[in-house]
Amino acid sequence: MSVIETEVLVVGAGPAGSSAAAWAARAGHQVIMIDSATFPRDKPCGDGLTPRAIAELTSLGLGPWLDGRARNKGLRAAGFGQELLLPWPGGSLPNFGGAAPRLELDARILQVATDAGAELHEEVSAFDVELTDGHLSSVIAQTHDGIRTYKAKHFIIADGARSQLGRKLGREWHRDTAYGVAARGYIKSERSDDEWISSHLELRGSNNEVLSGYGWIFPLANGEVNIGVGTLATKKRPADVNLRTLLNQYTDLRREEWQLSGDVRLPWSALLPMGGAVSGIAGKNFMFVGDAAGCVNPLNGEGIDYGLETGRLAVEMLSTHSDFSLAWPAQLRAHYGYAFSIARRLAGILTVPHLLPIAGPIGMRSRTLMTVALRVMGNLITEEDHDVVSRVWRTAGKLSMKLDNQVPFPAGDVRG
Repeated sequence: MSVIETEVLVVGAGPAGSSAAAWAARAGHQVIMIDSATFPRDKPCGDGLTPRAIAELTSLGLGPWLDGRARNKGLRAAGFGQELLLPWPGGSLPNFGGAAPRLELDARILQVATDAGAELHEEVSAFDVELTDGHLSSVIAQTHDGIRTYKAKHFIIADGARSQLGRKLGREWHRDTAYGVAARGYIKSERSDDEWISSHLELRGSNNEVLSGYGWIFPLANGEVNIGVGTLATKKRPADVNLRTLLNQYTDLRREEWQLSGDVRLPWSALLPMGGAVSGIAGKNFMFVGDAAGCVNPLNGEGIDYGLETGRLAVEMLSTHSDFSLAWPAQLRAHYGYAFSIARRLAGILTVPHLLPIAGPIGMRSRTLMTVALRVMGNLITEEDHDVVSRVWRTAGKLSMKLDNQVPFPAGDVRG
């Protein structure tokens, strides 16, 4: 058994892990990243980049790289006999979004981290830990050369929604609130350079029933679009759908409109905890970030922006706190608590049978209502925003948290 020591160990080199590694290396920390894959590698994702994600990627120095990728003006919302073009609201965030395949995006963010001085160890599968009284001393991993132990002062864990290390550290996913199931693929399209991302809010199942979800098409400006379907579920109302069948059905409905040709390539499905519905996300010297911390928007399934943000926030905490056990969940609640609380409450309401066929047509008839919906559903409100919508959203979030049986990022017991 070999032993490697570092100051900061980052487990997982997706957007959250690479963001954390980049900011930590830039701050002067000695950083090692480990990942079970070899990059570039793919991940199931819609590939869409909201203005929040654009802002974070730009702060990492990837503005010029984004200039060469797909850019969009906003959302084309369709359904219930209506179609609306809804521009991104701008304000304190960029007024444009983007899209990039995860095969390219993750590799590029990772390059930022290694350029900053972080060291990458690929094909290293973390599977166990050494933990005493909430203090993580080492992560144990399988490599081609055998078992390897990584010791560090601080650990940032970004190993995804299923989080192998989460099982060892006492992380718990609470499914009483809404979670997401989704599938995506790629297909050739004559409209791959379209300037709007599209969401079809009237997603129907095999029996023509309206599902509590949406279908999407995100143009990639490379001859293909990312096409996908996603639905919401709760422990009380699980999603009873065959995602592959639903994806193919949705694709066939969009073929003529989007001039799609051939079969869907690389279909891939995922199950996502949302809205901070996880506990046990921190110990004395470790923090979970990104999907591993349940940082996914309950209303649109977006997680890239939160992965990038939480990677940066975790590094900021390295220099301000000596014990992350309570400080990290409190930090995440401060940044996302109000928005996640009300968003998952609304998402739960959307799973109520027969609600969408009634509410959907009403909402789609109002451009004003849908413009507000785009902003709040995308969490495109920051601390710098003080307009009426922002104030109402925060007030509603505060009230929602008071009514929560379990607030976002609840306290949890760490094993050991």
